[in-house]
This record gives sequence, structure tokens and C-alpha cells, in this order.
Amino acid sequence: MDERDRGQTVIEFVGVVPLILLLLVALWQCALVGYTFVLAGNAADEGARAGAAAEGDAAGACRTAALREVPSSFEGAAVCGESGGGMYRATVTLKIPVLIPGVLNSLPVDGTAAHVKER
Repeated sequence: MDERDRGQTVIEFVGVVPLILLLLVALWQCALVGYTFVLAGNAADEGARAGAAAEGDAAGACRTAALREVPSSFEGAAVCGESGGGMYRATVTLKIPVLIPGVLNSLPVDGTAAHVKER
């Protein structure tokens, strides 16, 4: 390897580093999307379970239990209520946190679950 080749390697490395970093950011954003789906489903399941077992304010118990499962860094809302057939249904909507503002801002993730009412 002569001296000219050494400089070429440095130039190629500097040119590829931004592409590698961009790929890492894209992969991290994909992981956040998947994590948001998991959180929404789990929160809806917990909310439906609490609403189905509540004796008083079922909707309040459902909302409280669902949003307790969501970390504070996620914006979320829970809609709870009875559906037909003796089932109690909860739907949790979360916004995907973004690493790059302006990308995926308006994509909500919904998680829905239902449990049989216990009374």
C-alpha cells in the first residue's frame, strides 16, 4: 500500500459515515414504531381488564389503568366503553415519538382489546 492509497481510504470512510448514521437513525425509528404498537396493545388490554372488573366508574378505571401503562414520553388517549355481548372494550391511541421532526408526525397507533364483564 503506497501513500496515495492511504488518503483514498480516509476519503471513502468519510463519505460512507453519513450513510451509516442515516441507516442507524432509520432503524431506531422503526424500533420506536414497533414499540409504540406493543405499548398501545398492552395499555388497551390493561384498560379493558380494569373496566371489566370495575364496580363503580368503569370508564374512569379503564382510562386510568390504560394510561398508567404508557410512559410519559408518549402522548396517548384511551376510549373505553361497553360493547355488545357482555364485553368491555378499550381502545388506546398513541402518537409515535419521532427522532426527526416532521417525519411520521401524524401517524397514530391504535391498540384495541376487549374482556368479558365480570358482573
